[in-house]
Amino acid sequence: ARNGLSVSVSSRSTGTARVTATGVRTEFGKIGKALQSVETDETFLQKKSARMIQTFAVVGLSLCALAVVLYGVTRGNWINGFLVGIALAMSLLPEEIPVVLTVFLALGAWRLAQKNVLTRRMPAIEALGAATVLCVDKTGTLTLNRMTVNRLWAGGEFYNMDAADQKTLPQRFHALVRFAMLASETEPFDPMEKAFKAIGDRYLDASGDFANWTLAHEYSLAPELLAMSHVWQSTTTGEYVIATKGAPEAIADLCHFNSDRLRELGRAIDAMAAGGLRVLAVARAEFSSNAWPTSQHDFDFTFLGLIGLADPVRPEVPAAIEECEKAGIKVVMITGDYPSTAAAIGRKIGLPAGTQIMTGAEIDRIQEGDLRRRIAGTAIFARVLPEQKLNLVEAFKANGEVVAMTGDGVNDAPALKAAHIGIAMGGRGTDVARETASLVLLDDNFATIVEAIRSGRRIFDNLQKALSFIFSIHVPIAGLALVPLIFDWPLVLTPVHIVFLELIIDPACSIAFEAESEEANIMERAPRDPKAPLFGANDILLSLLQGSAVLLTVLSVFGLSLYRGYGETDARTLTFATLIVGMVNLIFVNRSWSRGIFYALRSPNRAFWWVVGGAYGFLAAVIYVPMLRD
Repeated sequence: ARNGLSVSVSSRSTGTARVTATGVRTEFGKIGKALQSVETDETFLQKKSARMIQTFAVVGLSLCALAVVLYGVTRGNWINGFLVGIALAMSLLPEEIPVVLTVFLALGAWRLAQKNVLTRRMPAIEALGAATVLCVDKTGTLTLNRMTVNRLWAGGEFYNMDAADQKTLPQRFHALVRFAMLASETEPFDPMEKAFKAIGDRYLDASGDFANWTLAHEYSLAPELLAMSHVWQSTTTGEYVIATKGAPEAIADLCHFNSDRLRELGRAIDAMAAGGLRVLAVARAEFSSNAWPTSQHDFDFTFLGLIGLADPVRPEVPAAIEECEKAGIKVVMITGDYPSTAAAIGRKIGLPAGTQIMTGAEIDRIQEGDLRRRIAGTAIFARVLPEQKLNLVEAFKANGEVVAMTGDGVNDAPALKAAHIGIAMGGRGTDVARETASLVLLDDNFATIVEAIRSGRRIFDNLQKALSFIFSIHVPIAGLALVPLIFDWPLVLTPVHIVFLELIIDPACSIAFEAESEEANIMERAPRDPKAPLFGANDILLSLLQGSAVLLTVLSVFGLSLYRGYGETDARTLTFATLIVGMVNLIFVNRSWSRGIFYALRSPNRAFWWVVGGAYGFLAAVIYVPMLRD
């Protein structure tokens, strides 16, 4: 490798490879090494919940110690004092929160997998509900990636393939189609090259074109020249011909067009691109030496014409775009196509009228501050190279946006890593892209991304409902542990009572709420602010009011029971049963924040009914089965 070893590999054709680096020193190795160094940070929920649990832990343990001392000193019963302290600590510590986070994220990943989205990193599930910008590739994501040749232009004339019923192709277009095939792989896998082969098989003797020629040399695409060339040698005469295809402006540069020819070419491109066609140009050259030049510019090319390829828009995309607009999510289309083609596709899929179009050349020219200002009103980026996606991601992030970015190539890896939500294509994506991304889209479909965002919002909504229930139910539990201590009443809750309550609280807040269906307006509101607290002041106040209502009810039952002469055991039993009923009612109330309680009764949620049935079933058992009652 250090000496530049040359290796020849031959199958149907021959190539020469010069090895300049191996292992981690290669470009693939550098990307792989960078991916290995990526560490998964704590998620937003984990950070917020950890801070919340620490706060409650300090408060709970402090009150626990105080309760033990007060009870022991005032009543002289240190055993009951320890029971009161333990019960108070258990009632104040929201130990359900780590369980809830684990279950919600795990089941969220499972539900996304059912929608053809694989989750590789859990933070992406949280970020989905906050996404404000969705940057997507056009080909294969917004379109079907099933290209067909739709229109030809050669010698100043157009020929529409979709309207052609003839079995023959006009002679003036033969060279254009033939050299488009010669500039492609002999056994193509790219949809564009497959389209060239299909039209060649239909109208020309495609097998004869390749049978009499041997591929001698190749020039691949480069960022500075978006054109590729194949050098073919005749097996009969030994002469060389060069077939090249690529971006019209690149081919025009190779053919050294003057201003008049450039204007004529521009009019033809605009006419084809206005219909949403991907436009490629084709040229040919001849060569007599076998000392290949380093650049394609050294050949004397002759321009042959333009080929317009149609790639149908996925039928579900316009509705998905409209749904994103209602949800306050900006959809940005990124493509390597001509700007006019991109604009036509933008109109078909329903991007906002009058949106600006920016090209990759402009991205390279303008300063970072100007780019940040320009992208605010831009929804279409044309002639963009994969390397430029990173600039777009960083600019959107600098504007305070939560960015989701799709990609499929090795060069997309930096942008996928930089985005808040990197989405790799599972069908046509490379291993490097999938390794870097947070999510993998199995069907490469834009509508699936929108469904994933809907699921992300539902998961976060239900998580907040579960947290609200946790906060509200801990109010009466803590109250029943603390109030008897203050007013010198008999103990209501001991640790075993709270353990029983946790058997209901944990499945309720982790499974029943997770299975709750989405709110009706879930995709008709703006994305949540990622900087907003996990549980805001209004949420805390509502939970305190709900919990206080239950606390007042159970304290009233306990006080009235003692007042009317019931024994301590009977009063505790009535109070405990009332607390269970109040807990079930809190689950009902928090199932939906936009619909009434009657919706909760009608809405299907098997997990919820299992929790309710189990709560009442176990309550009956501990009341009426002597062993459990004791």
